[in-house]
Amino acid sequence: MLGHACPAPCGVEGQEAAGRPSPGVFGPDRPPFPAVLRPAQPAMAKITTGIVLFPCDSAANSRAIKNSVRFRYGCAQPRGAGVVHIRPAMGLPVARRRQRRPDHTNRMAVRMKPSIKLVAGNSNRQLAEAIASYLESPLAVCQVKRFADMEVFVEIQENVRGEDVFVIQSTSYPANDHLMELLIIIDALRRSSARRVTAVLPYFGYARQDRKPGPRTPISSKLVANLITRAGADRVLTLDLHAGQIQGFFDIPTDNLYAAPVMVRDIKERFAGEEVMVVSPDVGGVVRARALAKRIDAQLAIVDKRRERPGESEVMNIIGDVKGRSCILIDDIVDSGGTLCNAAEALLKQGAKEVTAYCTHGVLSGGAVARIASSRLKEMVITDSIQPTEAVRVAQNFRVLSIAPLIGEAIGRTASESSVSSLFD
Repeated sequence: MLGHACPAPCGVEGQEAAGRPSPGVFGPDRPPFPAVLRPAQPAMAKITTGIVLFPCDSAANSRAIKNSVRFRYGCAQPRGAGVVHIRPAMGLPVARRRQRRPDHTNRMAVRMKPSIKLVAGNSNRQLAEAIASYLESPLAVCQVKRFADMEVFVEIQENVRGEDVFVIQSTSYPANDHLMELLIIIDALRRSSARRVTAVLPYFGYARQDRKPGPRTPISSKLVANLITRAGADRVLTLDLHAGQIQGFFDIPTDNLYAAPVMVRDIKERFAGEEVMVVSPDVGGVVRARALAKRIDAQLAIVDKRRERPGESEVMNIIGDVKGRSCILIDDIVDSGGTLCNAAEALLKQGAKEVTAYCTHGVLSGGAVARIASSRLKEMVITDSIQPTEAVRVAQNFRVLSIAPLIGEAIGRTASESSVSSLFD
């Protein structure tokens, strides 16, 4: 059965109201329904004002009837008309008004806050808490302790089944202990049915062993990457790798973040209106220094050095005119501090106004803090990718920048499957 609202005058009453004799249901000026679709009992066809009603005995006929209605009225359903319903089994027409879908059923792209779990090891608890504060997500309850023989024991003390888990752990000093913590935490999460495990490494230890410096030597970076992958990590999120090709050591997706935006913001605030020269402490860091110089619209200089033995360096000459300028040394790792101290001395001899150093990872092994504190560096700026020691906190010319917002934003974007690279556009 078909119910259809049509614009007046189209029914019998409409035609009579217009002063014209009724031509019947369809009229001489419109083609009738095909014979096969004509009602078996014409008397059953009923015309009401604005509604055309007629019987239908099959689903196939219903489609043909709708096509005929479209041909007669120019459309299947005139605007504002009721929705056509045909019930072959009933043989009677049903007409009802179209109802607007309630607002709450409208399909809209609403970005929901992703559900994540943050797990922290013992390497940098302060940074993990700062990241958790940024994401407004508390750290999961996780117990990481050692037995009497110094074996590492991990227990995740809350449900992580089906969760997107991020493990925040730098493999800093003591590197081997913190690496084992990371591997065992990942294994515990995998055995607890976590949906995805992302290893967040603000500092990736063993990064400087990325190639064979001589015969019969290992490539330890690749070995560590294999260990993290085999432990069960699904992704890796790290910061300022010593060499970009280390990303290829992982067989899982790896995001290498850059601390440059944090440093650029600080440099613009501190050196506003000054003539600045960005300096690379060695040839290997030219790409990093050039990228930062481009961000702050500064010129670039290079320190040519010769390393006689591991942990010691000798500055040879300066490539670039630094006279009368505020020089900013840029590096990814400061370990012994010898390179930066010697570079600062050479730059000042060439007429530099002052020398400030910016480094992402403050390894600061041995007497590095004391060496830098007594050097001619005006200021040593590092990030908290490695938890600062008490000596760093009390030193006069050390300053720490937080990377918690940067890593927290990257974690949030990873959880919501958004772009991470756009952070650095």
